Amino acid sequence: MISENLSIVLVFILYLLVVMGVGMYFYRRNETISDYVLGGRKLNSWVAALSAQASDMSGWLLMGLPGVAYLSGMSEIWIGVGLAIGTYLNWKFVAERLRRYTEIAKDSITIPVYLENRFRDKSKLLRIVSAFFIMLFFLLYTSSGLVAGGKLFNLVFGVDYTLAVTIGALVIIGYTFLGGFLAVSWTDFIQGSLMFIAIFLIPIMGIAHVGGIDATMNAWNSISPDYINPFTNLDGESLGAMGLASALAWGLGYFGMPHILVRFMAIKSADKVPKARKIATTWVVISLFMAVLVGMVGAVALGAPLDDPEHVFMAMAQGLFPSLIAGVFLAGVLAAIMSTADSQLLVTASAITEDIYALLNKNASQKELLWISRFAVIAVAAIAYYFAIVPGSSVMGLVSYAWAGFGGAFGPVILLSLYWKRMTRNGALAGLLSGGFMVILWKNLSGGIFDLYEIVPAFLLASVMITVVSLMDKEPSLEIQEEFDRAVSEMK
Repeated sequence: MISENLSIVLVFILYLLVVMGVGMYFYRRNETISDYVLGGRKLNSWVAALSAQASDMSGWLLMGLPGVAYLSGMSEIWIGVGLAIGTYLNWKFVAERLRRYTEIAKDSITIPVYLENRFRDKSKLLRIVSAFFIMLFFLLYTSSGLVAGGKLFNLVFGVDYTLAVTIGALVIIGYTFLGGFLAVSWTDFIQGSLMFIAIFLIPIMGIAHVGGIDATMNAWNSISPDYINPFTNLDGESLGAMGLASALAWGLGYFGMPHILVRFMAIKSADKVPKARKIATTWVVISLFMAVLVGMVGAVALGAPLDDPEHVFMAMAQGLFPSLIAGVFLAGVLAAIMSTADSQLLVTASAITEDIYALLNKNASQKELLWISRFAVIAVAAIAYYFAIVPGSSVMGLVSYAWAGFGGAFGPVILLSLYWKRMTRNGALAGLLSGGFMVILWKNLSGGIFDLYEIVPAFLLASVMITVVSLMDKEPSLEIQEEFDRAVSEMK
């Protein structure tokens, strides 16, 4: 039994010691709230790229996506296509401009603070509403990470699911509490590298185990002639325009992901963005394709059907590799989980500290804000833990909801704030509220048009509301327009 294998236990212990060591190393390097939540804007291209994408993909890359591909085949590739396109466009059109603009706009260190400074919102409503949606949707997203961690420890070590979730939560809290943004970014860099190696090698070994590419293709055809058809499901039914649009629409989510956007803000200089874009896009395209392949190969390489399809990556690692290498790859699953949960905890903690507590206590010192952020990490993790301990929770389901929430609420606001000088504070507020609440409403309806992924109507409605309300509003002040022109003029 795998839980009795000392090699895997030792690999996990070594890996956890490494990430905790990183947290300890950066502990004394955090002197201000800016250091803790943005790392003093010191990330190089490699760390910014891999930490952004590792924190983006989470346990979803090694569990959620392979799980749905295991069940449905090549038709799930369109989610990957949408995400790959979204990754490139986000780095191309948002990264450099956001890096420059957040520095020009009074050195904004969080997305809510950027929106407040961008529109000179003295009412603080933009900041408060932004912080509310960040806390709401990140609770769901962080819960998905803890669920994935629980499934991992439960399968590998045979421990009770609740205990497994508890172990994962304590580790993530530990190094995030200590090291802040730099610890999170550097551990994400390590974790992103490990994830890439694991997701690349496992399907290749699986194909070899089946007997080669021809044997694998024949095995897929035996499941269903439509298993390798990207345009139909296993019943031979066409995906249709709605199904295809829903899958590709995942790419819209990138424009509103605070834990990804904060990497753009933290890169050392805007000049490093083009190199980071190439690294990030390459990592994402290869990783997403191989994740789908993991699920599909697992469907024919494993001897018996899985009770939980989201275990396919872990089952293949255990079945195809020696215990020591399997332990490394299973640590890759833990890496995927931790790389997202830590970032989400940190962004949510920064929203609580910088966007709520700092408003209530304007005289708070940097040291006080630093410690409030650390304890906010614990508080947010505790609430996410409460949602995660339900054993039937789905990684894919939780991520899907949170992804739509951020994409619908923040995506249009961020894009238009960077590219449209005529946009107003009231327009931004209308976009946040309409996009965020449309996701919640649409998610609770079903049938017909309501089967469309909720990010699509939310993104469209928010874009329309921003445009209409801004045009009905009076023009932004001369000060805001001049700042916009200055930010744009610095672009190459």
